[in-house]
Amino acid sequence: LTAIALIRIISTSALDNGLALTPTMGWLHWERFMCNIDCDELFMEMADVMVKVGWKDAGCEFVCIDDCWPSHKRDTQGRLQTDPKRFPSGIKKLADYVHAKGLKLGIYADIGTSTCAGYPGSLGYYDIDAKTFADWGVDLLKFYRRFMPDWHQLGEGYANMSRALNQTGRSIAEVHLKWKIPDYEAIRKTCNHCVKSILDWTADHQKILVPVAGPGGWNDPDMLIIGNFGLSHDQQQTQMALWAIMAAPLLMSSDLRNICPKAKELLQNKQIIAINQDPLGKQGYHTLKGDSFEDTGGPRRCIISVAMLPSWQLCDPKCNVTQILPVYKEMGVQNLFSEVMVQVNPTGTTLLTVSPIKSSHL
Repeated sequence: LTAIALIRIISTSALDNGLALTPTMGWLHWERFMCNIDCDELFMEMADVMVKVGWKDAGCEFVCIDDCWPSHKRDTQGRLQTDPKRFPSGIKKLADYVHAKGLKLGIYADIGTSTCAGYPGSLGYYDIDAKTFADWGVDLLKFYRRFMPDWHQLGEGYANMSRALNQTGRSIAEVHLKWKIPDYEAIRKTCNHCVKSILDWTADHQKILVPVAGPGGWNDPDMLIIGNFGLSHDQQQTQMALWAIMAAPLLMSSDLRNICPKAKELLQNKQIIAINQDPLGKQGYHTLKGDSFEDTGGPRRCIISVAMLPSWQLCDPKCNVTQILPVYKEMGVQNLFSEVMVQVNPTGTTLLTVSPIKSSHL
């Protein structure tokens, strides 16, 4: 298990090119509910909760359907149909309900012949499926990449679906695994593994991944599983901090109707969300690694030299350092020669922000 100290440098200026797009925020059903759900009721209740209990105000705007929503057979015109047991009222009615709440609806499809759960894929039906999603009022398409007969055709498939979506005339955001990646087998071996495998793979390939992330396109390490049963609170803080720094989509997959107060507070933390939603859209990256950050054991006191930070210039002459996690703490004015001491739990995270202090004469 790993103890991690994370540092995020606060941007001091924003791009002035009209691209104010930020990582997607919302809720996705898969990790918590998978296939065994009463979908009509569940999704409407989740939309209600997102509006009533502060999720929408925190920036969460998407209610996303994952796998298991379609029927196993297309209709006579080749269109996807909803499973009559899971969505008896259809996707269009759900989209109307979600839109009436001021939220947006996302849906899942697969680029290949089949979805992960064995439902019809979109290969050979890109135009039909894009039009179907537009007719239903879908706002986001999570376009997965399983069961493609020839993995080298991924680029062509994504381009064809993007073109088909554009031709519908409806604004539909497309979320998919980028096809221009050096090692497809590594992706296939990583995508369904644990959070640590995803993070290790991302760190190993960050020189390729980080430069392509930005407004309009984000690297997606998958769902936030905060508020479920598998992670301690320290581990939940670690996932939230890492996803924020990586400028990753913040798609929760927990039962928001019964989520514990600590998990809710973490997911709605304004300071962490602000890091993730920085309009500059710069993905953070792994900069330092030392023995004290990797050892298993009791809580560690870590001393971080300001001069070792990748953007140490922000503290020349002075800067403000603030601890966001595990608890909020103002650490005061620092300079280039300062050292900041923090305590990191064995599976926990200390998240700091550093912001420059402008000289009064400027």
